[in-house]
Amino acid sequence: MLEGEARAVMAELVKATGRPMVHDLRAVLDAIGYVAKYSIEWRALPVDFPPHDAVYAFFLRWSARGLPERLAGRLRGRLRLLAGRGELPTAGCVDSQSVKVAETVTAAACGYDSGKKIKGQKRHLATDTLGLLLCVLVTSAAVQDRDGAHSLLARLREKFTTIALLWADGGYAGRLVTWARDVLRLTVAIVKRSDDMRGFVVLPRRWVVERSFAWLMRYRRLVRIYERKPEHHEAFIWWAAVHQMTRRLARELAGGQPHRRWGDPPPLPELTSPDRRGRVLELLTAQPWRAWRGSELAALLGIDNINSFRVQLSQWSHQGYIRKIGPALYGPIPTRT
Repeated sequence: MLEGEARAVMAELVKATGRPMVHDLRAVLDAIGYVAKYSIEWRALPVDFPPHDAVYAFFLRWSARGLPERLAGRLRGRLRLLAGRGELPTAGCVDSQSVKVAETVTAAACGYDSGKKIKGQKRHLATDTLGLLLCVLVTSAAVQDRDGAHSLLARLREKFTTIALLWADGGYAGRLVTWARDVLRLTVAIVKRSDDMRGFVVLPRRWVVERSFAWLMRYRRLVRIYERKPEHHEAFIWWAAVHQMTRRLARELAGGQPHRRWGDPPPLPELTSPDRRGRVLELLTAQPWRAWRGSELAALLGIDNINSFRVQLSQWSHQGYIRKIGPALYGPIPTRT
């Protein structure tokens, strides 16, 4: 998907006939993804990649011509088709995130976000309902959400004529909603927290773009802003989105399962033991840290008489066959409906 456009970009750069290009474009692409993922200096690239000055030159050339953004658009279209959606989105979510900057960023490009108590820059994102990146804008952290959204929504309307609805938080309420409706023919729906909410509450639609921010924060180059120019940081966001969508597309085309979340327990093994005690030992061995309940073991083994099964578990424990059983062995019996 990348090679055709990359070759075309390189052909535009050729001023006269001369020495042919010696660098492998796939190796250059991997080097850019390595920098985005692990946030190393360009000079610290491993020797397995092409020279760092060549990789940085390719990064500037490709990013200035919008190559990562076009590539992300093609990947996004294929992912949406695999998910049963249309290739072009009709709805999305917008939000912003304030990020601290390194000492390499000039003071003129920074600002202070009084709401988040952060001095740095702010990145404004627009995603579709699947959380895939549609548009990005990097500004000073002092820029209000609704002010930065004017330029963001103008870019979004220029790229996607099919977008008709966007969800946003309370920071985008006010004149922006009227301006988007009258000028861009775009409906901005505000999703607010109610006054009686306490603590963390998942709000409808708004969590999609928040999850996209969490995906991007897995790339260490995006945890803190090191680029002197905002357009370079925007390019890194697009390269991170390309890397993320490429892995997701490859996994879905191969028929693999999505990656397991940290809090989810591993899948249970296939029970191969012929007797009941052996199957119980297999379950306890698969998850030794878990405090099993007698009702849970009975449900997995297909046992109807839970009380007699609990007595049997207690006997195996006293006899030393089972070293550890959960403290809720004699818990309440679940009611059947």
